[in-house]
Amino acid sequence: MNEVYITAVSKFLPNEPITNDRMEEKLGYINGKPSKAKSIVLRNNKITTRYYAIAEDGTPSHSNAELAFEAIKNLINSGAVKEEDIELLSCGSSTPDQLLPSHASMIHGMFKHNVEINSAAGICTSGMNALKFGYLSVLSGNTENAVCVGSEKLSSWMKAEKFNPEIENLTPLEENPIIAFEKDFLRWMLSDGAGAVLLENKPNGKTPLKIKWIHAISYANELETCMYAGALKNEDGTLKPWSDMDPKIWLDESVFSLKQDIKILNSNVIQKGALSVKKAFEKHSFNKEEITYFLPHISSFYFKDKLYEELANLGLEIPEDKWFINLNKVGNVGAASSYLQLEELVNSGTLKKGDKIILAVPESGRFSYVNALLEVC
Repeated sequence: MNEVYITAVSKFLPNEPITNDRMEEKLGYINGKPSKAKSIVLRNNKITTRYYAIAEDGTPSHSNAELAFEAIKNLINSGAVKEEDIELLSCGSSTPDQLLPSHASMIHGMFKHNVEINSAAGICTSGMNALKFGYLSVLSGNTENAVCVGSEKLSSWMKAEKFNPEIENLTPLEENPIIAFEKDFLRWMLSDGAGAVLLENKPNGKTPLKIKWIHAISYANELETCMYAGALKNEDGTLKPWSDMDPKIWLDESVFSLKQDIKILNSNVIQKGALSVKKAFEKHSFNKEEITYFLPHISSFYFKDKLYEELANLGLEIPEDKWFINLNKVGNVGAASSYLQLEELVNSGTLKKGDKIILAVPESGRFSYVNALLEVC
């Protein structure tokens, strides 16, 4: 088996940062009224700025594929790799621009050269699963390098125009014309952007990071769906897919909006997340005392103390001065979040040889988790 190193990291965040007071200006007002949930959600998540692929005139400034390609171009422009030398392109996203073709196909369509491609489906862990595919490819000798990307374009999913038909349908029925909290609160957490890494079988670059292991686990066999889109949830917890519905329902009930079952989220996401970290450490005989930096992907600072406490309950207390989180500055960028955390840490100038970095990424779709260990060479 080869060794695998992250030899370069890049990002792309579209347009200027959007402050809290400009969010509804960009996303629009549902039913023409300010959201009642917005202030509560922002107080809990502590996000102060985020990025939207929305131009000043309200039209899209980038597609998801373009966001990803911009991050890849930044890798190329840094001198880390030439486009013609890239052997594998592995991409993960919750929000591809279309159902078909694959997200990686659309990104590769902007290249000038042929490469092997892979698309990882899912939500937040799709970016890490894309990384693992690239890691296994280089590890096995299938390729000598790989470019892995996590990207999201969530703003288009959150614009008011996507929800107004549902409101218009409720008003004649004299029902409360507001969007359910399970849909509304996500509008104040999510962000657009992309991150990319170059994997190689040699420790090139200024700050190469050796991938020691990547450990993934799913609890879908134990838990029902929590976060979903393109479906409605039945009373028994199963999902009714969009393809089995009358098209009129798609708009009347905002079927394609992102939704999250808050009760299931609060009851499971932290507990299973901490357990996944414990299982990863046990499998790879890793001692928490070795951690230099802990990079958990959290959707809200509301979960930070809860995760700290749950890890401590499992004998995995990680001092807070080892935690590195940039959620407050870039928002929750789903599949790209860990890439953006890592990019900022690498470019902070604080890393030194021997430092060990843990990436911890949860996904509340149906509760899957990916944890990874990197070591500075």
